[in-house]
Amino acid sequence: MQIPTDELSQLAEDGLLRSLRPLGPSHLPFVNLGGRELLNFSSNDYLGLSRHPALIEAATKALTDHGTGAASSRLVCGSLTLFHELEEHIAHGKKTEAALTFANGYATAMGTIPALVGKDDTIVLDKLAHACLIDAARLSGATLRVFPHNDLTKLEKLLNSSKGRTLIITESVFSMDGDLCPLAEIIKLKEKTGALLLLDEAHAIGVLGPTGQGLAEELGLQARVDFQMGTFGKALGSAGGYLAASREWIDLLINKARSFIYSTAPPPAQVAANLAALSLLSSQEGMELRSRLLAHCSRLESPTPIVPRIIGENADAIAVSEALLEKGLLIPAIRYPTVPRGTARLRITLSAAHTTTHLDRLLQEI
Repeated sequence: MQIPTDELSQLAEDGLLRSLRPLGPSHLPFVNLGGRELLNFSSNDYLGLSRHPALIEAATKALTDHGTGAASSRLVCGSLTLFHELEEHIAHGKKTEAALTFANGYATAMGTIPALVGKDDTIVLDKLAHACLIDAARLSGATLRVFPHNDLTKLEKLLNSSKGRTLIITESVFSMDGDLCPLAEIIKLKEKTGALLLLDEAHAIGVLGPTGQGLAEELGLQARVDFQMGTFGKALGSAGGYLAASREWIDLLINKARSFIYSTAPPPAQVAANLAALSLLSSQEGMELRSRLLAHCSRLESPTPIVPRIIGENADAIAVSEALLEKGLLIPAIRYPTVPRGTARLRITLSAAHTTTHLDRLLQEI
């Protein structure tokens, strides 16, 4: 029987061994690591909201009003009015009848997808979809068909041969490449074949769209997306996940999504911070933050705040990341299985909290 030491040794030999770095208190765009203040180009806090006074004030008030925890699952006695307010706010922004919140984005996928499809159904999934979407698809028991990244021709072929309820799953902004899905074309194919579409807007919420609701809003396609999924743990500066859809689908999830039914509800302070973040999103300040962020993206010739620099081999990517760390920049080396073998990379992420001076330094050191 293989023991953990053997597995750890193999991971180290393959350049895939990971470890945790304890960080001290910090404020974007900096991070405190081992007493050193580093310029942080690795955070998903795209708008810099995690330290925003409005979120902190809302969370602090909820702590005073409700305590540190919801103390129960939503279906027992943990469904505070805060949750209902948040879900109404999400549905309004997403132009849907209803929404449901989860503890985090991973739990959203793991609860939603197996509740929507089962063993007699088909999932058609983009090859570069996030791990939570892959894991949830496998858990569902549905027939899993994978199409090459953004390959519409292959997608159409798979849709034409699918059986049962068919669910297309893709991301709007892909988390490791920062590119966009061809959403309008995917919607045309799903409508042509009678499929359903789950769009994960995790890295688009707060970044794209007139009010920051994501790619579907930017393209005016929200009404044609069956399931809009997202998270509060990135541009919105807090934590938690959501699924927006019709009232009937949300009612079904309330009754079937196991990660919702059998989990203690998230802390009230988290929910209050999420409400504050959504209010900021559609405000003048929110628009200004998005504008600043997108200007940074243009400077690095990227459509989104995720800017990959593919290096190839694991050891090389680690070496470059460590060299940049010595120069005072935190940029992680991303390796298999997060990305395909042979595509180890630096994953640079931008924030509205960065300044043009910070970008100058990044470009100089890169």
